[in-house]
Amino acid sequence: MSKMKKDITTLDDIKLLVDTFYGKVRSDELLAHIFNNKIGDRWTEHLEKMYRFWQTVLLGEHTYHGSPFVPHAKLPVSGEHFERWIKLFYETVDSLFEGEKATRAKWQGERMAEMFHSKIEYYKSNPASPIL
Repeated sequence: MSKMKKDITTLDDIKLLVDTFYGKVRSDELLAHIFNNKIGDRWTEHLEKMYRFWQTVLLGEHTYHGSPFVPHAKLPVSGEHFERWIKLFYETVDSLFEGEKATRAKWQGERMAEMFHSKIEYYKSNPASPIL
């Protein structure tokens, strides 16, 4: 019988999710160069920001402030990149957690990827820039 996984309930759970997910992203043949080129040597800062984002979204502890889309607006990505991001995110959540918040994390991640993809495609063909 398989061991029951716990739900996402603490900041430590968020850190485990974020660290595991971005570990996969950083070694993924499709995504690694995009993230590593954009983030460079600022991974610690990026991960801290992601902890705060997911802590706000999943735990209701309002520690994230900012606009998550703006840093992504000019990335050289397509639908293929977003599909891979979602696949890795789902795999990570499912390998570590189960429950209401785990399900919400996957839902939120997919909605966010869809929105970012749509906006990036818009800005590729429109001279406007996102408002900071």
